[in-house]
Amino acid sequence: MQISIGTFNLNNLFSRYNFSAQIDGAPDDTGGLTLEFDDQKNIKVRTFMGRLVKGKDEGETQEIAARIKSMNVDVLAVQEVEHIEILKSFNKGYLSGLYDHIALIEGNDQRLIDVGILSKFPIGSITSHQTAVHPDAPEKRVFGRDLLSIEILNESRSKKLFTLYNTHLKSHFVPYGQDPVEGALKANTRRQQQADMVAQIIGKEQRPNSKYILLGDMNDAPDSEFLQPMFTIEGRTLFNALQSPEETRPPKLETEGPGPQTTAWTYRHNPSGPTPPEFKLIDQIWLSDALKGSFVSSHIDRRTKHGGDGGDHDPAWVVLEINE
Repeated sequence: MQISIGTFNLNNLFSRYNFSAQIDGAPDDTGGLTLEFDDQKNIKVRTFMGRLVKGKDEGETQEIAARIKSMNVDVLAVQEVEHIEILKSFNKGYLSGLYDHIALIEGNDQRLIDVGILSKFPIGSITSHQTAVHPDAPEKRVFGRDLLSIEILNESRSKKLFTLYNTHLKSHFVPYGQDPVEGALKANTRRQQQADMVAQIIGKEQRPNSKYILLGDMNDAPDSEFLQPMFTIEGRTLFNALQSPEETRPPKLETEGPGPQTTAWTYRHNPSGPTPPEFKLIDQIWLSDALKGSFVSSHIDRRTKHGGDGGDHDPAWVVLEINE
């Protein structure tokens, strides 16, 4: 039986009610006041770093939905989703109920972005590791979002097919006003600590012959020194399933620089000035030893616009031959 498993950063899939209003001290570019109703019909104002948070643009939401429907993978790990209700609503309203099984657990992110799962196959146990701490920083949680462990079952729910570990590691973003060198060092250290804990957690939970997949937005390239601790679990090296993926279409031609030199990229960074764009595989899929032999093919849905279609990440997926 062939099963397709993918990962896609949905780029701030938020749910918001927007009202135009005047408030003292509001920035001029907010477009009014953004409000949210809770279960008791109280109103809350959602902000991040002093700015009001808005919902995802309708056109961009339709674009990411079109890409997901075109991919039509069996299991899709997603990042940057606000909560379970918006993910369910997105599946129903934009994906025409493509996925019967949906899971998301609120994580640690101050921007309210979480990791979740859309699956055509039944889901078994779900475990959040958001409370994990690194020995070098035991006073705070190591994951800015989460490491979410999800069991994928066969149709009859009689057998576990594999376990999925979905995560979203620390970005390279340095807040305005902070020293860029020090900020980059802190971000890289945090990402390496997260990679350390991913390896430790999976090593404790999985046996040498276990079938599992580590995937998500790693915010760094596979050869990054800060990610390396994550790719060796109890002495066993994971298999990078996106080494030479097939593209759904050729990349758009670049006006500056030669363009990507490989198909293995999901993120295009366009620095200011004359420097040509950089292309990195920050959205990754890694297979355990027990699944390496099941690998059939890997794919990336290539964007049609330089900035991305509905978001700044391209979704990636693999096809595996799984024996029930």
